[in-house]
Amino acid sequence: MVFSVKSLKIALATLFAVVPFMAMANSVQDSLQAHNQEAAHAVEHHATESHEPASKKDEVAAFIDHHLQDAHDFVFFSDKAEGKHYGFPLPVILFDNGLKIFSSSKFHHGKEIAEVDGNYYALHHGKIYKTDAQGTLNFDEHHHPTNVKPLDFSITKNVLSMLVVAGLMFFMFVSMAKSYKKGPIPTGFGRILEPLIIFVREEIAIPNIGEKKYRKYMGYLLTVFFFIWILNLIGMTPIGINVTGNISVTVCLALFTYFITQFSANKDYWKHIFWMPDVPVAMKIILMPIEILGTLTKPFALLIRLFANITAGHVVIMSLIAMMFVGKNLAADMPISIGLTLFISVIELLVAFLQAFIFTMLSSLFIGMAVQEHHHAEDHDPHTEEEPIII
Repeated sequence: MVFSVKSLKIALATLFAVVPFMAMANSVQDSLQAHNQEAAHAVEHHATESHEPASKKDEVAAFIDHHLQDAHDFVFFSDKAEGKHYGFPLPVILFDNGLKIFSSSKFHHGKEIAEVDGNYYALHHGKIYKTDAQGTLNFDEHHHPTNVKPLDFSITKNVLSMLVVAGLMFFMFVSMAKSYKKGPIPTGFGRILEPLIIFVREEIAIPNIGEKKYRKYMGYLLTVFFFIWILNLIGMTPIGINVTGNISVTVCLALFTYFITQFSANKDYWKHIFWMPDVPVAMKIILMPIEILGTLTKPFALLIRLFANITAGHVVIMSLIAMMFVGKNLAADMPISIGLTLFISVIELLVAFLQAFIFTMLSSLFIGMAVQEHHHAEDHDPHTEEEPIII
């Protein structure tokens, strides 16, 4: 049987669109009270305070909020009928008057209190608090726990995902480098990587940084491009990972770009910030704080753009899937929900690449602005200028 290239593309796009739909639909329907115990507790608390039963909309909102957060265990799916979770626990690493290392299975998905070396810890909304043997949590008027939080260095779901992607990238690039020893053309998976690497070099690094200085920053640009892209793609699978939708991750990525830019900057870059040439002194004093603020707004724009777009995509897809469970007419709502979910999922495949491209492009642009050489009128020596030729 022979398939055309167009048919293959349509099949792949449909596959990527259906996979997250199947995973999230199963989670919304079967795991609101099992896999998302902590989110359900929040809904129950709200219902208790208002003396009204929790609605389906509240449950869906709680599920979406929980999905966007990190977790101390890796759960693939849950069986609501039997109350079982299928996945594996992750190591919890706390610093509380010494190093405390134990498995997250002690929490039993937030249902029990973990006892370690005579200390008791409770898991509440993805955060670990120090408590007593009864698991007492004190809350303020906004229902935020006031218990002491130990320093948490745990290997959470997002941390594990980043480690796996880092290991995958290391294996990919090392394998590609070894394939060049056999000849000028890479073999195997390297044939897919090479065009992408050339794309980053020719379309991002060289135009923004310049041919003389781009090689110094290619390692970083390739790392952030593939790191963000792969994490975005994995986030659309049934595994339920939302790494680039975590503000802490995007802040760290933006800080890497910020520090590389500042430490690579030449004297012309700092001169334009603190004492802009060819500008009256009064304007220099006014522009100085604006330029300093501009160095901070650039990484802020990076982190917000990546965080907001990925988070919005997850929220929209899960909200569309939830339509069939919130609505009253399943037969009418299901085709609409499936159709819109497929459409948005295909767009998300493009967004996954675009966000990696935009982050890398802006990073190279900021670095290029910091390392480029400037020529000012005041730097020219009038004695070295050539005399005009009079005809």
